[in-house]
Amino acid sequence: MGMPLRSEDERALGSRFGRAVRRRREDRGWSQEQLANRAELNRSYMGEIERGAVMPSLATAAKLALALDLPLAELIAQCEQLAG
Repeated sequence: MGMPLRSEDERALGSRFGRAVRRRREDRGWSQEQLANRAELNRSYMGEIERGAVMPSLATAAKLALALDLPLAELIAQCEQLAG
């Protein structure tokens, strides 16, 4: 499971990661439930990730990248691009 986000920097990073995941999911026309199933995650946890409420572990981020059919580095790069 992910960790609750405490500092302002952590919350901003969590928000960017969640937006990056949501964009890729929506690009594919998938629901949160479809992505959660593909990544073997709970749907409500998927929602928390996309809202930036939690920061997923590296293993969970890798599962999401695999489910989205892209390298983890690309998902992280998209997160960084959202920083500006």
